[in-house]
Formats: sequence, structure tokens, C-alpha cells
Amino acid sequence: MADTAGPQPGKVSRKPSRAALAKWERVRSFALGLPGAVEEFPWGESVAKVHKKVFVFLGVDDGSCPLAVTVKLTDEAAHAHALTSPGAEPAGYGLGRSGWVRVPLAAEGAPAADLLCDWVEESYRTIAPKKRVAELEERAT
Repeated sequence: MADTAGPQPGKVSRKPSRAALAKWERVRSFALGLPGAVEEFPWGESVAKVHKKVFVFLGVDDGSCPLAVTVKLTDEAAHAHALTSPGAEPAGYGLGRSGWVRVPLAAEGAPAADLLCDWVEESYRTIAPKKRVAELEERAT
């Protein structure tokens, strides 16, 4: 018998919605607009790097797995907040112990793009050299 109850909170569809794809594109664009940021595709997924270090894992947008972003959040409040997002979890491969959090984009109640961009910026500030962070701060003034 088919489940007709509709989407459940925290459940993630394999096929991303237009809204999730738009959110992913906005986060990707924001990340790649940060000083010195470049996109690479290790392990078949999109990542944004600064000085050869990953500051956000963007996953894949081909529908092969649920859209998500993974960021490093060292601020305890931001880290705790991210983990309250539907389906969010400490990143795999031991990265979660260092503050990396995987946040699905398509789950009902997923964070808005603005909040995700804030988390991407925090991750960038944690990973980027001081010179690049200074460039970012200069842009803001």
C-alpha cells in the first residue's frame, strides 16, 4: 500500500525540489563569491575551497543523493542551531568531531538560504587565511 500521508518532517526526497535546487545554487554562488574561493570536484561532488582547503561541501545536484551542504561551525551556538535542522547530523568520516555539520536542503523545515550563507561564511572564516578574512571584512565596509 502506498504512503499517501505526504511529506514528513525531516524526510528528504531523492529528487530535489526546485526550491531546494534554488537554495543550493544561491549557497554555491555565495560561497564562490568569497575572496579566493574556487570550486573543485573531488570524490564526484562540488566543494568550495580557499587556499586548497575545503570550507563547504556542496554535494551533487544530479539527483543521485539528497541535496545538502556541509560546513564547519566552531561557534557553539551556530553548531547547535545547525544540528536542530531537520535531518542535520555531524558530518561523516570523523569530520563531525571537528565541528562539521551536514544540513539537508530539501527536508521540510530546512534552513533558509540566508542562514545557510551565514554558516558558509562562518566556515570560510574558520578555514581561510587571515589575509582572505581581512579582504572579506573590507568588502563589508
